Amino acid sequence: MAQETVEVPITGKILSVNVKEGDEVKEGDVICLLESMKMENPILSPTVGTVTQIGIKVDQTVKPGDTIAVIEY
Repeated sequence: MAQETVEVPITGKILSVNVKEGDEVKEGDVICLLESMKMENPILSPTVGTVTQIGIKVDQTVKPGDTIAVIEY
């Protein structure tokens, strides 16, 4: 199986994590909400698959390149 790593696009703080390991996701599903510059940015699943790893938690400060999730498809 192939996998897709979802990475943080901009520096910010994680407001919510909407999936957990083992969850099935569709393309466009919201994985988490990231606050940056007082704006809420939904981070979306780029593909259909199963979440095999979550690399973030609520209130965590993240920077570009950090792993949000790994999705196997």
